[in-house]
Amino acid sequence: MALFKKNSSSDTKAEMSFIEHIDELRKHLFRGAIAVVVGAIVMAVYNNFIVKRILMGPTHGDFVTYTYLCKLGNALGLGNKLCLNKINVKMQSNAVAGQFSVYLNIILIGGFIIAFPYVFWQFWKFVKPALKRNELKGTRGVIFWVSLLFFIGVLFGYFIIAPYTINFFANFSLDDNIENIWTIASYFNTMVPLILGSGLAFQLPLVLYFLAKIDVVSSAFLKKYRKHSIVVIVIAVSIITPPDMLSTIICSIPLVFLYEISIFLCKRVEKKKNLKVVQEWE
Repeated sequence: MALFKKNSSSDTKAEMSFIEHIDELRKHLFRGAIAVVVGAIVMAVYNNFIVKRILMGPTHGDFVTYTYLCKLGNALGLGNKLCLNKINVKMQSNAVAGQFSVYLNIILIGGFIIAFPYVFWQFWKFVKPALKRNELKGTRGVIFWVSLLFFIGVLFGYFIIAPYTINFFANFSLDDNIENIWTIASYFNTMVPLILGSGLAFQLPLVLYFLAKIDVVSSAFLKKYRKHSIVVIVIAVSIITPPDMLSTIICSIPLVFLYEISIFLCKRVEKKKNLKVVQEWE
């Protein structure tokens, strides 16, 4: 069973068998795993700072997001509307190995975030030989752009979405006699999807760009369903953020902006394709 070519730059190269294909995938996965382990070691070395100042950062009243949002609100003449309430929550661990389990998850996921450019590079090296020459055009710098958007998304999730979510739930109470006491595991399991999910969501322009290159989507299609897409974005943001209008607007704007960038990129792809057709006719 022939699958990927060993080298896309030469049509004379023999195609890889299924076993060779699996073996090649194993090599790339192993290299990516090694990079994650190295990143995890770095996380373990600085675990005290990472846990106290980064992971637990949004639970502190002096977290940078709360400070600057409040200053921004005052500067815009909104008073304290952008100021978030003081965090009112206690943490606990109700399992024997609860804290250790969270610690392992922290360093592994942190290691993945640190090693993401290399991990994606290994993925790209595996996929690239299967692409045709015309499909490879315009992919220069793909590792840089994918990594950049991922890190921007992670930062957006950490500094914007996560603080709003944590602050809302920390101050939400059905009754004054009910005290918010979270387990460290539930806190961690809330933070990670918000942060990593944002990193993946910021890949939207590149995903639509490549879909446009293979004629799956078009700028006309994206324009036609722009309103529908904005509604979907707002609903999705409303699900993962506190149910108030301000936080929904703040978190939705970057995603809508990314959608508009996607339309622009699709237009560029179509323009190049049309130019190529004209040149061929001439």
